[in-house]
Amino acid sequence: MPLGVPELLIVLVVAIGPVLGLIALYRVISGQRARRFGYPSTRAYLRAVPRSDEEKRDAADLAMKGVVLCMLGILFAPIVLAGLVPLFYGGRKLVYASMGLGLVDDGDRPVA
Repeated sequence: MPLGVPELLIVLVVAIGPVLGLIALYRVISGQRARRFGYPSTRAYLRAVPRSDEEKRDAADLAMKGVVLCMLGILFAPIVLAGLVPLFYGGRKLVYASMGLGLVDDGDRPVA
């Protein structure tokens, strides 16, 4: 029996609604986090290498949130897409910090 329009709308709202809600919540929280650390935008914060221990802890927290959302995605498939974003950026920031990259900001480097 094929689904009608009302049933299809209900399925879409149930499947896509939580993912869109998680993405909106992530954007609000990451914007607040970026301003707290003194970055002009969320994009600048996500691209920057952690400078302080607090930023390193925040990067680890971001990566763990991504892992948890991806694990929830095993049960509810659309959540994997929402979990990949914090997992990627948090993991990248942790790897950069563990390699010692970004200890000297570009603005502090002498110009030849």
